[in-house]
Amino acid sequence: MQKPSKIILGIDPGTVVMGFGLIAYSDSRLTLVEMGVLKLPVRKDAYERLKLIHEKVLELIVRHAPQDFAIEAPFFGKNVQSMLKLGRAQGVAIATAMHAGIPVTEYSPKKVKQSITGNGNSDKQQVWKMLQCVLELERGIDTYDASDALAVAVCHHFHHKAERRIPAALGKKAGERGRRNRPGSWEDFVRQNPGKVI
Repeated sequence: MQKPSKIILGIDPGTVVMGFGLIAYSDSRLTLVEMGVLKLPVRKDAYERLKLIHEKVLELIVRHAPQDFAIEAPFFGKNVQSMLKLGRAQGVAIATAMHAGIPVTEYSPKKVKQSITGNGNSDKQQVWKMLQCVLELERGIDTYDASDALAVAVCHHFHHKAERRIPAALGKKAGERGRRNRPGSWEDFVRQNPGKVI
């Protein structure tokens, strides 16, 4: 019997181009659901573009019903105005996901590259090549904004898969040690600490 898919939506925020990528994890297999970009018309004012970002993220959420939302943190540059615009774009995408009740996780560009290729300084082409291997993709890529978003989603999957393995890796002994040190009832406490009872 096939297990239901867990779908992750990854976003690479931008004020001119926003990348998005969705992956599904089912029966220990990671597959591509959809990837692409939203091209934001430069002639429209900043607020209109933010509205378009909101509408696109909401459309993806309604269409695919992702359980998790991962977004790339803005890279801190010297241009304050650019950073402000990018922060707004990111904020709109995050607010849309949160309003839909989807948990949000943010990853730095370096963390994403590290998760995908093992090297936080990899270039976009190296990241895409590794994504092709991981997701068994034969298709090409038109723009790296889409693959960047896909990389964020895959990074989130790897990160949470590792977190799920930690309790098992610690083993049964760690759990038993924690239970021994923590009294489960007043009777246990009295039995373990007879000198403290008056």
